Amino acid sequence: MRRRNNQDSFAVVMAEDEAAWQKSGHLLIVADGMGAHAAGELASRLSVELIPHHYGKLLKGIPSEALQRSLIETNSEIYRRGQANPEFRSMGTTTCALAILPEGAVIAHVGDSRVYRLRGNQFEQLTFDHSLVWEMRASGEVSEEALRSNAIPKNVITRSLGPNGTVAVDLEGPFPLRVGDKFLLCSDGLSGQLTDEEMGVLLQVIDIQSAVNAMVDLANLRGGPDNITVVVGEVKNEGLMKSGAAMDTNPSAVAPQFPVAFGIATAIGLLSCVVLLLLGQFPVACLAAGAAAVAFATGWFKFQSQRVSNDVNGQYGRAPYRKATCKPDATFAANLTQVITELREWVTENKWKINSAKIDAEFNAAKSAEQSKNYGEAIRRYVHVIAMTMEEVRKHQDGEAGDSAINY
Repeated sequence: MRRRNNQDSFAVVMAEDEAAWQKSGHLLIVADGMGAHAAGELASRLSVELIPHHYGKLLKGIPSEALQRSLIETNSEIYRRGQANPEFRSMGTTTCALAILPEGAVIAHVGDSRVYRLRGNQFEQLTFDHSLVWEMRASGEVSEEALRSNAIPKNVITRSLGPNGTVAVDLEGPFPLRVGDKFLLCSDGLSGQLTDEEMGVLLQVIDIQSAVNAMVDLANLRGGPDNITVVVGEVKNEGLMKSGAAMDTNPSAVAPQFPVAFGIATAIGLLSCVVLLLLGQFPVACLAAGAAAVAFATGWFKFQSQRVSNDVNGQYGRAPYRKATCKPDATFAANLTQVITELREWVTENKWKINSAKIDAEFNAAKSAEQSKNYGEAIRRYVHVIAMTMEEVRKHQDGEAGDSAINY
């Protein structure tokens, strides 16, 4: 609603056949560009074009590592393009890439574009925002009260592809798949205007295409301060799932072992201690025993660190970072009613004639469902009211744009 150009980009790269699926899986990407003029638009477009290219070339080992490396290679290319042209210097883009693989879902991401998963009524954020407010919260340097007061700007990104020659790319997963799982990727134009609970409920109670359209409409009707991009994928085929594979292919899930070097050092120290004691060299034997103890303690610490690391999740990263229980309720139904009221006032102010009879009938049915506390049905119908009204609005806007062009 407030930007002249769209700096968001996305890509959906589906495997063409079973062999391609086994090798590379399906790939979903969302990128949100940053930079003056057309720089942000170029950066995000390069991101969604180059990542699938590099990912395909790098697929010789573990797919998750190839995905992570593809973002690193893409960063280098965006940086090079920026340095070559003064107008594009320091251009950047957030990027989240989701690979749906036989071993599970794997995510590589930089910035604050997000990946969510809806499973049942649980809506989970699987990515960590690389933003100032999230980094400060994680470090414990700021109180929750300060965060709620908006004293810290929420739009400051701490990491993105392009501005620097090197970048740290986070990996999350693999997440085992279940039939019915829905993965949502979005730019902050959506997550900044809708709550996690609202996104989760919309995905839960209506079909995917209608849910996506509703999310974009709501974000725009709430001000639309930024570009809005949403990609949703749903697991429908049991053939996508491979039992236990998510653990088997993750190097971090391998059973930890005591470090060999420290084990050898401990054995040498103890053997030296025994020999020196037999030779009557008590002070030196004590030093050898001390060295053996230090070697063993250091090795044990590293061994325990490996076990703790593996016990956290048995996977890359620490997702989920936020959880929301999604349940259609009176609050969301009331919020949608308020949106419809404001939309109607806007239509009236512009003196647009719309097919109100059909829309009013749907609104009354939604209100009846709400009064019966059938909130899922009420939300479905309210969303339909918004969709029908917005369709009428767009017809008028397109007509006015055509008239303006003719008059000009």
